[in-house]
Amino acid sequence: MPTHSETRKLPWSADEMYALVADVAAYPEFLPWTAAARIRSRRPIADGEVMEADLVISFRVFRERFGSRVTLRPGIRRIDTDYLDGPFRYLKSHWTFAPLPEGGCEVGFFVDFEFRTPILQRIIGLVFHEAMQRVVRAFEQRAAALYGPRPVPA
Repeated sequence: MPTHSETRKLPWSADEMYALVADVAAYPEFLPWTAAARIRSRRPIADGEVMEADLVISFRVFRERFGSRVTLRPGIRRIDTDYLDGPFRYLKSHWTFAPLPEGGCEVGFFVDFEFRTPILQRIIGLVFHEAMQRVVRAFEQRAAALYGPRPVPA
């Protein structure tokens, strides 16, 4: 039931940010609480690709694996994630990347999920918004590391 929505202006191009978020296999290198990532499968679709992936999330004493279907649509710079299996009742998220006329891009992020077990739901509920902001900042820091620091567009 927690949802988080965030829109940020960033100095990197929409294509650079799209490529960074689409690289699910690299998430353990920079995303907080992500202990492992494995790509189960990939298949092309008319406007992009569908990937099935597993992520292992470690938070305090909990360590959980979950599977998701990630739909990559580079032409419209959108990434959608749907839950397959693991500790959630449901999970949906999406990313959008829009070029800005002054340079850089506007990144939109939305996530909505609910854990199956009430104890996990209560624990994440205490820190949910802070955790989601930290995740978004991790992508920004990764972009700076990969593409170099740049001033944020006005």
